[in-house]
Amino acid sequence: MAQAAPTLAAQQARSTGVVSLAILCSRLLGLARDQCLNAWFGASMAGIFTAAFRTPNMLRDLFAEGALSTAFVTTFSRKMAQEGDEAAWQLGRKMLSLGLCFMTLLSCAGIAVAPWLVRLLNPGWQNPHSLELCTQLAQVMYPFIAIISVTALVMGMLNAKRVFFVPAVASAFFNLGCLSTGALLAWWMDPQWSSGKLGEKGLMAFAIGTLIGGAMQLLVQWPSLRRVGFRLHADFGWRDSGVREVLHLMWPSLIAASGTQVSVLLNSIFASYTPGQEAASAWLANAQRLQQLPLGLFGVAVSTVTLPLLSRLATQESLDPFRNALARGLRLVLFLTLPCALGLSLLATEIVDLLFGHGRYTDADVQATAAALQAYAFGLVFYAAIKVVQPAFYTLNKRFVPMLVSLGIVALNAVCNSVSVFVLHWDHRALAWCTAIGLALNFSVLYFMMRRRIEGLEGRLLANSLLRLLPALLVLAAGALAARHWLLKPWAQWSVATQALMLPLVIGGIAVLFALSCHWLGVPEARDMLEALRRKQGRSPKTTTPES
Repeated sequence: MAQAAPTLAAQQARSTGVVSLAILCSRLLGLARDQCLNAWFGASMAGIFTAAFRTPNMLRDLFAEGALSTAFVTTFSRKMAQEGDEAAWQLGRKMLSLGLCFMTLLSCAGIAVAPWLVRLLNPGWQNPHSLELCTQLAQVMYPFIAIISVTALVMGMLNAKRVFFVPAVASAFFNLGCLSTGALLAWWMDPQWSSGKLGEKGLMAFAIGTLIGGAMQLLVQWPSLRRVGFRLHADFGWRDSGVREVLHLMWPSLIAASGTQVSVLLNSIFASYTPGQEAASAWLANAQRLQQLPLGLFGVAVSTVTLPLLSRLATQESLDPFRNALARGLRLVLFLTLPCALGLSLLATEIVDLLFGHGRYTDADVQATAAALQAYAFGLVFYAAIKVVQPAFYTLNKRFVPMLVSLGIVALNAVCNSVSVFVLHWDHRALAWCTAIGLALNFSVLYFMMRRRIEGLEGRLLANSLLRLLPALLVLAAGALAARHWLLKPWAQWSVATQALMLPLVIGGIAVLFALSCHWLGVPEARDMLEALRRKQGRSPKTTTPES
């Protein structure tokens, strides 16, 4: 007897699970890269590297997971549904040519203005040599912008063709390339390699490795793109209506998606005036890296799967399927990120100490990073939800709404940061909390505006899910606090091996408690995930595709 067709909820959950697994590989490798940087170079030099990579990395977030990807996938999916694959491929070729040309010029401009830009973004640094080294590193890494713009378009075409795993796992190759080639070049270039405490030449090696990693992320996706039918050749017909539509969607989307990135940028500028100076950049960046792990694992994954679906549903006359898919995506992302945020907050010190408290990263660095992580953990839930609800406005051609909201939040963050640093003289922790509160306000405004636009957002189902989830979250919190009080009490006396054994066991045990609680409480999203896992295990080999 043939199996019943999977429900839309189960399909969405299964695709999210596939993308989450791929992104997990990438985030773990990115974490390993940051661990090596901090252990080998220390917080101050790692902060200089972070500042140098800030602009290219911000553009990476905006284009690979932000404005360009959102605008392109929306237009590409619509064109594919209305005019067929060949029309969509033509749009892809035009956008690839345009993106490569424009971003190459932008990279060259970045190299030229880097000495002034570095000083502008780190005005509180008092060491001139730090500014000089940061400038040199930034000039090496600016071509990354051109590479990642092409990568974002390739990723968008694959996602629109419902190929999710390869684009998601491609970012793992970026981090793998950064780490492996950076370490190899550091061994060759830096004479201090044998001491385990690398210097400026080693830092330059990691900058070169960043470019190699970006190229690897692009090249690993190309065979999959060819398999779904794309053929590359230059196309400079940029006056095409599809190109205009992408650009019209993109510039307000760019401003809207840049809200969080600009807030991070403002944090780094104000952090240069805090007592930590260069090290404060590393503290905030490392805390944000730990926030990015569940964010990419769940928030970006749900958004990646949901956006092409919303783009197709937006072409229908009825809003019911659109409303259902968006509401389901929001419920799913809240179900996945709330326990992560709570666990990160309660176990912040132990997590940071295990992952970063080695080599030249001191105990004071660990405590400073853990304090920032607790703030970012609060913002994680809202950041992930924004990743789902913000692109929905573009599919409905309401691109200016997120832009205006984002501009308001950026202005609010700038005021809060100024008061915190220059009036109250607080340290980097206040900057992290300002960012988290801004994310909460951003999501709240977008949610209520979307709710009004589509005449409801299944609020009762969302409230029901959260009420069912609340006791499970209380169980998780009680488990984490009990484990910290009894099981992890002798943490400081343990060896790294013992810490590496005990902390995952504690986290795993708490996760099992949470999962069992959700099952007993009948949380709908838990059932959807379980159904997706069962169907994946029950599929015959003949129906399994490598691209799903």
